Amino acid sequence: MQSWFENFRTHRFEDTQIYQWETLIDDWFFVAAITFLGFELIRLLVKQKMSWTTIGDVGVNFLTLTVHVGIILFTGGVYLGTLYWVHLNASWTFLPNNWWTVALVILLADFAYYWEHRAAHRIGLGWATHTVHHSSPYFNISVAYRHGPLDAIFGLPFLMPIALLGFDPALILFAVTIVQLFQTALHTETIDKLPSFIEAIFNTPSHHRVHHGSNRRYIDKNYAGILIIWDRMFGTFVPEEEKVVYGVNPPINSLNPLVVFGHGFAKLARQMWNAKGITAKLSYLIQPPGWQPASAASDKPTKAISEKS
Repeated sequence: MQSWFENFRTHRFEDTQIYQWETLIDDWFFVAAITFLGFELIRLLVKQKMSWTTIGDVGVNFLTLTVHVGIILFTGGVYLGTLYWVHLNASWTFLPNNWWTVALVILLADFAYYWEHRAAHRIGLGWATHTVHHSSPYFNISVAYRHGPLDAIFGLPFLMPIALLGFDPALILFAVTIVQLFQTALHTETIDKLPSFIEAIFNTPSHHRVHHGSNRRYIDKNYAGILIIWDRMFGTFVPEEEKVVYGVNPPINSLNPLVVFGHGFAKLARQMWNAKGITAKLSYLIQPPGWQPASAASDKPTKAISEKS
């Protein structure tokens, strides 16, 4: 009779089973998130902090989610097809789908998410789409569903190395789902700081509140998905020590879903249009938010400012 450990080591999962896991977990989590959102709104009502603007913001969040899902349906074939092409034609090996690779691929997906998230803040094209997520002046679980135009595909280049290592794309997408759902659960003010040993290792609502802050010392910090150790390792960790001011600077002050969804790319387009020379125009795509080309008064480009807008 096989031991528990031997069964753990040798058991294999089919792609169809993995996709079923992903769908089931995603669906049940969404139901739980909506339920928790109701609790958050009741809490605001009891504390007399509820307003029609809050309700409107929640509505906008789910409108961007609807568009995001539509983009996923449109681009999903390219996304998944690319991962399968890399896996089948360029991977160094073909790893089995077992419990060990499930655990390892979640760790790798979390590491990839850290760098994807950091890139979304530190290059112009990334911030043009990711600024949508940060533009809400509120912080509840609905904000986790506030997505930008390129969010559905921006992370693909960061996952391709995992496929190159030999992990099944079905397993990679499952791992991405786990990381994203963990992140979703962090979008709340109802949970205070957790015990110190948890705060030291894992991303928490406290750490993620910092990430959404427009406070100067909080900008571009705490990029983590599941494990906050990545931020601690790479010098981007800051604890929650002062009251968080949510949103972008300057705020967009709009509940128009078209403005919310497109303001990042509208600003990027204006910057590129007004820039002189093709080099300056294209530089806006890869330079950090706040970067400007050399002005007439200086031969050197100005440094990127810390404020995000």
